[in-house]
Amino acid sequence: MTRTIHLTIDGRPVQVAPGTTVLQAAKAAGIHIPTLCYLEKVNAIGACRVCLIQVEGMRGYHTSCTLPSAEGMVVHTKTPALRDARRTVVELLLSDHNVECPTCLRSGSCELEDLAHETGVRRIPYGGERHAWRRDHSTPSLNWDLCKCVLCQRCVATCSQVQTVSAIGLIDRGFDSHIGVPYDHDLLQATCTYCGQCALACPTGAITEKDDTDAVWAALADPSKHVVVQTAPAVRVALAETYGLAPGAVTPGQMVAALRELGFDRVFDTNFAADLTIMEEASELVERIKDNGPLPLITSCSPGWVKFMEHFYPDFMENVSSCKSPQQMFGAVAKTYYAKKAGIDPKDMVVVSLMPCTAKKFEAARPEMDASGYRDVDYVITTRELGRMLHQAGIDLLNLAEEPFDDPLGRSTGAAVIFGVTGGVMEAALRTAADWLGGRDLPRLVFSEVRGLEGVREAEVALGDLRLKVAVANGLGNARQVMDRLAEARARGDVAPYQFIEIMGCPGGCIGGGGQPLSRDPDIVRRRMAAIYSLDEREILRKSHENPAVQALYADFLGSPLSEKAHRLLHTHYTRRGTTRSATTAPVTEA
Repeated sequence: MTRTIHLTIDGRPVQVAPGTTVLQAAKAAGIHIPTLCYLEKVNAIGACRVCLIQVEGMRGYHTSCTLPSAEGMVVHTKTPALRDARRTVVELLLSDHNVECPTCLRSGSCELEDLAHETGVRRIPYGGERHAWRRDHSTPSLNWDLCKCVLCQRCVATCSQVQTVSAIGLIDRGFDSHIGVPYDHDLLQATCTYCGQCALACPTGAITEKDDTDAVWAALADPSKHVVVQTAPAVRVALAETYGLAPGAVTPGQMVAALRELGFDRVFDTNFAADLTIMEEASELVERIKDNGPLPLITSCSPGWVKFMEHFYPDFMENVSSCKSPQQMFGAVAKTYYAKKAGIDPKDMVVVSLMPCTAKKFEAARPEMDASGYRDVDYVITTRELGRMLHQAGIDLLNLAEEPFDDPLGRSTGAAVIFGVTGGVMEAALRTAADWLGGRDLPRLVFSEVRGLEGVREAEVALGDLRLKVAVANGLGNARQVMDRLAEARARGDVAPYQFIEIMGCPGGCIGGGGQPLSRDPDIVRRRMAAIYSLDEREILRKSHENPAVQALYADFLGSPLSEKAHRLLHTHYTRRGTTRSATTAPVTEA
């Protein structure tokens, strides 16, 4: 029988289970203790000293995030001495902080800024030597400004414990302590996957997405350019949050109207390309099943996962689908098929992607992503960047009348919408593969076996007479679990435990992407997921192969799934990379 611990916090009796910290006990009792370095279930190291408390019978101050609750403990969280101590801690943090609040990307959502207000900081009384760390702009995805770092190590814990990449860590000691890449290399030289989870974890502006809005504004202002935009499914459910609204409060039609007001010549939908991805990937799955091809087939829509695989599991390249992500398929089709239909020279076209993902910036910059003869996707901006653009333009998003996406790359199905959540790519593929393997239109639409927010979800799915063993993983730490199991089975000479695997680089899938709006709501991913499934349920067409615009694309241009032209435009290859530094090696082609 579990023993209950009784303690008193600010005069209030509290009961908790053994192992509960004082911070957790206070939170359960509705008592607020300020924190900075603490990240629930990820980082509790007491580094920032902001969560200080006093305990009767114990000398000095104690960090509540590291102190276990004890029987009979009497805790104080709001004494005058504690208020002074916390204010001093924040003043010391600010004394070595690059205070550029009006121009910082985290302005208005900075936890250090909030703490300064909460603790009553009105001046910074401490002088002395300040750090002058360099800024790292080496990657296409992320910017580092260590002069804004507070050494909370939330980024380090997220990278090592949640994503298991361990690309960054704490370097040196004392005054020279800083977060960095081994040997103090640039981030570009690390095993970083550019997933951006560190940017979500960072409480200040030390790690942010690389802002490409100025380049997009310039393209929109250039009358010689035909600027088209594509919008990912996870963006449409989270965009409302940049206005302080609930997920899904803004409709896709209102988002389309806002993008037209920004000046885009055509507003297309990444969901069109998601349906196209399923045509290719489901064909790949069916072909491998029928022809005893290499199984399991592993999805390739997440660029963070793809780079993780290239670093840590390159021996499984033949198992990863050669299909490009919907973003890159769209770019290739836009600058070939659409350009021809519209009579536009692709050199005069600018393709902008609206994505929930910082890794998409890296993906667009990969040298092999030029199937159109040009860079297929010119600029990628995140949900946060789009929110900033809309505010700069003074657009009242919530009060816009709905408008439809443009044809021909704006039509999609419910199967494409669910790409935004973990399990969605697999479910969309199963809806199509089930019909193709069964030779008829099956009524089943929902594959609940692959839905949910568990880190790894395993199931056996019936596709007619075929029983398919599948696995769904979200977050790279969970991807590692699945891949290690595959590696162990291969080493033993056993049959692989799955035939089909979906992996998403971010927890929850794209809805939890590194470019999504910053939120302190612990249930935000679940709320975004609900909004995604609601959009799927509203669609008339819910299977990718039923999309008439995709059918027309094959009839008029591509021929058939997995055709020579489809392979040239819609498929890609991967590159073996080092596990300590990015390697420059010849690519491994996946036909």
